[in-house]
This record gives sequence, structure tokens and C-alpha cells, in this order.
Amino acid sequence: MNSQLPAGWTIERVRALSGDQTAAPLSVDRLVVVEVAGQDDYELLRPEVILAFHELCLVKDHDEWFMGQLDDDGSVICWSSYGSDLAEAIRGL
Repeated sequence: MNSQLPAGWTIERVRALSGDQTAAPLSVDRLVVVEVAGQDDYELLRPEVILAFHELCLVKDHDEWFMGQLDDDGSVICWSSYGSDLAEAIRGL
């Protein structure tokens, strides 16, 4: 599963930085959207990587990491971009 992560990253490194020993990559075969401020609709994301931290997720789409929440049906609803740096995105958890 490390092959999905950016170069130099392993799931062990993600767990160490986040402090969440249960952090895990998820399948990208699911609905992932981001809320757009001021709009009723969602923008569809095409995730390259999804990392789960309990009910929170970081989703990589086009070199940008989005913070979101894993829904009961397996979909992910994101609410904000945390930038292109995975370490910074993890610190924002």
C-alpha cells in the first residue's frame, strides 16, 4: 500500500507523524467530494490516495491534500484543502 503514498512516505511514517497507530490507506474506489463555499453542490474529486485517521480522512487529488470525513456509506465529504505538503496536512488533523 505504500506505493500510493508520495515518494519517501510509508504508512509507518504517516502513523508516527499523526500519532494515530490505526491510520490506514483506503481504496480510492468510492465517492469523494469537496464542499464549495457559497454553493449548494459538491465538487467531485478523483482521489489518488485516501488516508483514514478514524473518521477523518486526507484525500490527495492533483497534488493537493483535502481534509474530510468518512461517511457511513464509505464516501468521503471534504471541506477544505490543506495544501500540497502531506506533513503539513497531517499536522492540521
